[in-house]
Amino acid sequence: MDFGLQRVDFSGLSGWREDNPLPLLAALGRCHHQVTAVKPHKTGSLGITTADLMPAYEAAATAGVADENAARAFFEEHFVPFKIVRKDGRPGFVTAFYEPEVLVSATPDEIYRFPFYRRPDDLIEIDDGNRPVGMDPYFAFGQSKAGVIGEYPDRKAIEQGYLAGRGLEIAYAKSKVDVFFTHVQGAARLVFPDGSMKRITYAAKTGHYFSATGKLLIERGKIDADTVSMQSIRQWLDDHPEEADEVLWHNRSFIFFREAEVDDSGLGPVAAAKVALEPGRSLAVDRLIHTFGVPFFIASDSLTSIEGGRPFRRLMLALDTGSAIVGPARGDIFTGSGDEAGRLAGAVRNDADFFIFIPKAAAARYGHGQG
Repeated sequence: MDFGLQRVDFSGLSGWREDNPLPLLAALGRCHHQVTAVKPHKTGSLGITTADLMPAYEAAATAGVADENAARAFFEEHFVPFKIVRKDGRPGFVTAFYEPEVLVSATPDEIYRFPFYRRPDDLIEIDDGNRPVGMDPYFAFGQSKAGVIGEYPDRKAIEQGYLAGRGLEIAYAKSKVDVFFTHVQGAARLVFPDGSMKRITYAAKTGHYFSATGKLLIERGKIDADTVSMQSIRQWLDDHPEEADEVLWHNRSFIFFREAEVDDSGLGPVAAAKVALEPGRSLAVDRLIHTFGVPFFIASDSLTSIEGGRPFRRLMLALDTGSAIVGPARGDIFTGSGDEAGRLAGAVRNDADFFIFIPKAAAARYGHGQG
């Protein structure tokens, strides 16, 4: 591994006594329901299993914890914190994501022209059992056409009409940029003219590499690296419609969605862990390394916008992943739903320390006892 784990005590975890992890107890309870009623989470390469997490899940589902002191005591009883230390000595890094609200129409017209698509039936999952010789091992999705498996058409082909006439459209937005940023976020609340709302969330993708639009615009000298944010990228795209297609098509990855009910407007969408995201407390991680449902304490001196000017110190739960979230100390913070959540998410690009909470029963496997 290109990283190590360093045991720390809760007493030495800066900001732990000031944080209120109570909201995570309900999220752990939702994880418990998912792994017992549906299926366990896939184990990442670090090796923390659903079985390791089960004592905490079961206790969270029945504990009846009512205040923040008891919540901190719960995590101190069930977990051991370890700092993730990269071998190159660099700190971790956090960005943020949110659930946009997008004005849409169920039918297209001259204003609402840009569709959100359901998953096509010729899109298949790719693994070592069916991957064609020579296909990049990165691809987890492909196209099955006349019995032949290959790459699925990319963003440019789809936006130029590849899927037209197949009845895959969920709804139509006013702006291609709105659709693109929903792809980046992986979910949205669609608001119709009559005020009704529908939630969509990630279903699949074409499989192509994700390419960061902000990075491209910085390299081309279009926006300033020191002030880049989601808002500045969106503003540039809105101001340069004649160049927008070429810039957006540089990111060949394309996302398909499924419809989902807005069961609890206070929670975020059901994401990769198949558990509703807890606003401000959910983290997207590299699922090849980390197992969903594991708590992480994130500490960043430079990230102050989310905490009203104070350094970010917060316990979070790994419940999602993303194409750009790669590495042991790389995370994406879910800030919530709507415009204010988007404002908060758009400016987050900060160094951070990552502390993974390993279940006590598993701590000995990582070179330390349970004490």
